[in-house]
Amino acid sequence: MKTKIFLDSGDPKETENTLSLLGYLDGQTTNPSLFAKNPQVQQRLSTGNKFTQDEVYDFYKNIIKQINSIIPNGSISIEVYADKNTSVEMMLKQALTLNSWIPNAHIKLPITSVGLSVAEILVKKGINVNMTLCFSQQQAAAVYSATKDAKNGQVFISPFIGRLDDQGVNGLDLIKNCLKMYEKGDQHVKVLVASIRNIDHLLASFYLNADIVTVPYAVLKDWKEGMKAHSEKSNLTTIDYEEIDLNRPWNQFDINHELTDIGIEKFCSDWNKLIDFSK
Repeated sequence: MKTKIFLDSGDPKETENTLSLLGYLDGQTTNPSLFAKNPQVQQRLSTGNKFTQDEVYDFYKNIIKQINSIIPNGSISIEVYADKNTSVEMMLKQALTLNSWIPNAHIKLPITSVGLSVAEILVKKGINVNMTLCFSQQQAAAVYSATKDAKNGQVFISPFIGRLDDQGVNGLDLIKNCLKMYEKGDQHVKVLVASIRNIDHLLASFYLNADIVTVPYAVLKDWKEGMKAHSEKSNLTTIDYEEIDLNRPWNQFDINHELTDIGIEKFCSDWNKLIDFSK
């Protein structure tokens, strides 16, 4: 099978369970929301004991190292904390720190002007990136342009198909359009299908020959156990393919998308709930 399988989880126990289930695992993606759901994090919060800002990063680092010890040869995505006030300098400093945790990291950056500026710098340093919260082909084109100096596989882009489906738009069309657009390029960007909600999403991603899928453990378990796929939604709006020149500078593309803004706000909110800012 061409498509690589990643686990979408912040729980090392699920990493172990997935290895037992499938017999292999190509990588894992994490983000602030998934980290907040980690059982160890939830256990601590249940006692009313929030983290200091230093503690939450130490805890996150420990979780990443646990995952890395289980799949030492797999790619592990680690996401920066970024809100609307995060500067290029702040995001870059954080990205370099996260990248130092393990040797096989892909640093997750939002597809914003700041995130793309940082991606430009990181790829020139040989650091892997995963450009997240993708909801449009224009954003995907900007990622290609901003990272054009990268090596093959150094850059992932993560279109969130489930969140598009939630808006009544067929998220799988975005995957198809990105793959078609990138065929004209040098293949340095790999399409990582994210926000997979059900077996239909997973099987359709396989059919489209997506480069990578990142999948919650429950969906992988359903797929492996051969459960029936959920019924396809028939009321989703299609996403038309755009003819885009990938050689244009990234700042000439329209990278604005409401769902990207909403996603950043959610990740920040989930992260901030873990921290006692009075300490």
